[in-house]
Amino acid sequence: MSVTLKNILAWLGALWIAFEFFWYEQFKLTGPTLVFERLSDWSGIPEQPFRLFVASMEIAAGLLVLVPVTQGFGALFAMGIMSGAIVFHLFTPLGVDPYGDGGQLFKEACFTLVVAGIVVFLRRDTLILLANKVLQRFGFLPI
Repeated sequence: MSVTLKNILAWLGALWIAFEFFWYEQFKLTGPTLVFERLSDWSGIPEQPFRLFVASMEIAAGLLVLVPVTQGFGALFAMGIMSGAIVFHLFTPLGVDPYGDGGQLFKEACFTLVVAGIVVFLRRDTLILLANKVLQRFGFLPI
């Protein structure tokens, strides 16, 4: 794959991830949502701190994927967030279709997970370099 095509695909994926996260922040940051109310009732975790914690993680991942040097790390972060969302949809009372819209949130989480995986794959060289720098900084041997 040419470097240009690889960069275009990685940036398209990064833009999707950022859009997906930033779009839903308007709901998470402005008040209670059905999803977090159900999860709060089920888990006992207060709704607002839970919702705001997830929102802050999504904002961080969304910003990281927009910075070239941290794009791969941001995509890894997004994979973790989306994996958590999928697990909550599948294994809690939340369910796959909490809004009765055909499971739109669940489908978007699955798609965003795949897109993030593609960005991680395309940016794997940068991720390895970043990991080596961090490991060297803390006195470990590079990968």
